[in-house]
Amino acid sequence: MNIKIADLMARRVITAEPHHTVAHVRTMMERNRIHAIPVVGTLMEARGIVSSADLARRLKDQTPIHRVMSKDVKTIPAYNDVSAAARAMWRSRIHHLVVTHEKRVVGVISSFDLLKLVSEHRFVMKSAPTKAAKKSQC
Repeated sequence: MNIKIADLMARRVITAEPHHTVAHVRTMMERNRIHAIPVVGTLMEARGIVSSADLARRLKDQTPIHRVMSKDVKTIPAYNDVSAAARAMWRSRIHHLVVTHEKRVVGVISSFDLLKLVSEHRFVMKSAPTKAAKKSQC
């Protein structure tokens, strides 16, 4: 599969800043019909991520988002294959990866993007090795 993350990711990335409030971020998610927003610093570097699951808890609207965000944000370079994104999401049990280029946030890729790839038949699964092939590898 030669499809790169840059070919599949959402390029119109909506970001938040650490001082934004829960109410502001919740409104951005609802208006844009998205489920995660990267939190960025002044140089567009990833500082965290906020998901709809984070905002499902009872939180005061004026709470700064830096108190709610996941600080252990998973990032992936835009030039990687989408299979690397799928592996990273599966291993970390997450649904969104922040896509970077030279440490700057340039997009987001979600598990829904990967499902779309499969549903459009742009992904071709390799055949499993046969028993004979497995024995010859030993």
